[in-house]
Amino acid sequence: MNKLLRKLLTLAAPMAAALSLFAAVASAHVTVSPAESTTGAWETYTLKVPSEKEAATTQIDLRMPEGAEFKQYETVPGWTVTVEGNKISWISTGEGISAGQFQRFYFTAKNPDAAGDIAWDAYQHYADGSLVQWSGEEGSDTPHSITEIVAAAAGSDSHSHGATGSAHSGSMTMDEHEAIMENTESGSTSPMVYITLGISLLAFLLSAIALLRGKKE
Repeated sequence: MNKLLRKLLTLAAPMAAALSLFAAVASAHVTVSPAESTTGAWETYTLKVPSEKEAATTQIDLRMPEGAEFKQYETVPGWTVTVEGNKISWISTGEGISAGQFQRFYFTAKNPDAAGDIAWDAYQHYADGSLVQWSGEEGSDTPHSITEIVAAAAGSDSHSHGATGSAHSGSMTMDEHEAIMENTESGSTSPMVYITLGISLLAFLLSAIALLRGKKE
């Protein structure tokens, strides 16, 4: 039994490593959340930017979707913000986002008045001069985030997410930040991740069954 257990543990080690790898792949995208908001609302969005290369991320450009209107942003130490038409750029004034790290940027935008999906195209610049364009369709290697804009309920306050002159200001409290972080981010993970993960799990189970049969014989 001890020998069998050691064999199972030997199989479990690479399996755990594979799971960690797939989890990293699934969460390594540049994303904009929340994944759902309402028509006409002044929504506080979160742009999450992880660095996937050895070089640091030094700039991130975000294109506002058609019908959405950029309103405000929260200042982040070590970063400047420029607005050119529908392009909002966060530019590092220091070392940027190092490998293995991520940065969140918060901004407020007025949602379109019509219901439907809006796409957030983002362009990630690295210190080595490379560029990653997060503008592909869902299921691609570099997908953009999607926010579903649903019709607001009758009588709802479209300025309830931080509009100027409302109960909230352009700067958010930590409680508001935590609430935003708990929102579901756009589901932009490639289906291939889940297919590969399923195959790995099946291979692990088949190997375990084979070991058990060999033990009985």
